[in-house]
Amino acid sequence: MTHAPAAARALLASALSVTALLTTAACMAGDRDVPRALPAAVSEPPAAPTPTAPSAASPAARQPSPGPSALNEEQLRAALVTETDLGEPWMASRGAATWRDGMLKSKTDDTDCRRLLDTLYTEELFGPPAGPTATATLDDAYNDSQLRYQVAAHPPADADRALAWLMTLPEKCGRFEATPTRGGAQAVEVTELPLPEAGDARAGLRLTMTGKASDGVPTRLTVNLAAIRVGEETITLTNGGLGAVLPEVTQAMTQLGADRLREIGRQGRVQV
Repeated sequence: MTHAPAAARALLASALSVTALLTTAACMAGDRDVPRALPAAVSEPPAAPTPTAPSAASPAARQPSPGPSALNEEQLRAALVTETDLGEPWMASRGAATWRDGMLKSKTDDTDCRRLLDTLYTEELFGPPAGPTATATLDDAYNDSQLRYQVAAHPPADADRALAWLMTLPEKCGRFEATPTRGGAQAVEVTELPLPEAGDARAGLRLTMTGKASDGVPTRLTVNLAAIRVGEETITLTNGGLGAVLPEVTQAMTQLGADRLREIGRQGRVQV
């Protein structure tokens, strides 16, 4: 195995400060339904605005890639983020969140918007992997939100095409209506989620679905999606729930996960 405890601790320390470089907390503060503390391993950004890192998968936002890493499944598992990285109140998942079938399995007329909902439901943004894959699913015991983190091998050109499409969605699908298999119509809003400059290419979205459940109770689902390419591997991270879903969690785990994956890839090449 390629575990490197010292390197992992250094990567985590770097990730803990990533949100201090972002202004999204101030921009999205009004979008939080219930004020609450961040997880133990995620620090609160300052209130004063600071320059944000590029979130686009453009040439200017890309960093030089060290080349193919050809990681095996064991190495990909070592690259996953875990409940230890996030701290309380996160824990290993107890099963799929009920809102996945109840709300994400929805229909809409626009092709791109329907594809987005399908992508969030299946969590297969990059399509079938070209090699091994590893997944971790975590639950927020306090807020009933769920984070799913997947690392997989994909050809860079295919991954970059998927990221480029994702970046068009705040304009194409900024506001639309979707109808779940159960319940009434949902008003959907899609905005860009700024991400730290992690990996070689990246894109982030924040989706909210507002409406009523089948019993007439008002609902509001928020899903943060971050997608990153690191060499020959990709990271897909979704963090969603019916309560307050903090963008800082997604941003911090994006930085930590991309740095960890790159370091494990570097170690793997050294050992070859």
